Amino acid sequence: MPQTVHSSTEAGSQWRPAEPSATEFGVQAAVVVFPGSNADAEMLRTLRHVVDVPTTEVWHRETSLPSGVDLVAIPGGFSFGDYLRSGAIAKVSPIVADIRRHVERGGLVLGVCNGFQILTECELLPGALTRNTHLRFECRDIFVKVVAQGPFTRGITERVLRLPIAHADGRYHIDEQGLATLEAASGTAPAVALRYCSAKGEVEPSANPNGSLNAIAGVYGGPNRNVLGLMPHPERMSEALHGSSDGRILFDCAIAALVEHAAKAPSASVSTTGAA
Repeated sequence: MPQTVHSSTEAGSQWRPAEPSATEFGVQAAVVVFPGSNADAEMLRTLRHVVDVPTTEVWHRETSLPSGVDLVAIPGGFSFGDYLRSGAIAKVSPIVADIRRHVERGGLVLGVCNGFQILTECELLPGALTRNTHLRFECRDIFVKVVAQGPFTRGITERVLRLPIAHADGRYHIDEQGLATLEAASGTAPAVALRYCSAKGEVEPSANPNGSLNAIAGVYGGPNRNVLGLMPHPERMSEALHGSSDGRILFDCAIAALVEHAAKAPSASVSTTGAA
């Protein structure tokens, strides 16, 4: 199946998932909502209306995800008001147990901003998100470079994306051994997925908005890099009217991976076979 991805931001905004379509193969998504989530509407719109994937909204007190779901998205916001720590209360919500099972089956999970924080608190991703170095809430557009292959970034390594951020606790931290493991990762092992960079793709201190260790903006985890957490908001820059549609590229890659997997084994559930 062709996986052509153009190299420029302008060309990337016109890139579309490979045929056949997600709808034809029954690819489905779910957006998990917690008290205090505030980016769920943008996530739902991107999945339903931008990449055309049937998507169900799931309240955090549910005990199971909808049958047949292939992609679970955990949106940004301030779950439970960020009391204790960002994501610390959300990790004990009833739905989390089935999200774990979904990950173990190879299903895709995307955690954005607070969703990233929740995934680290659940230990579905390594590391932690801590208070920004300068102790300020950051709300602006930044640039990230794709530095690892995975379902959300297939064929776009070294690509520079312009994405918005909105967080006070976005500084990625991990212990020395964990960092060494991430940086040396190969194959399908957990890895650094995205780094903050300049518009030209240079990883430099001035391009790091929150003091994240090694400029880490996103991390892959899961048994097959099927879990991605990132602080920038791709769903808030998924349409041309947003000023750029760079964020859509991550969704397009994920949906194309799921469609390709379904096309190879149409009688099997995509989420039980994984999508690398």
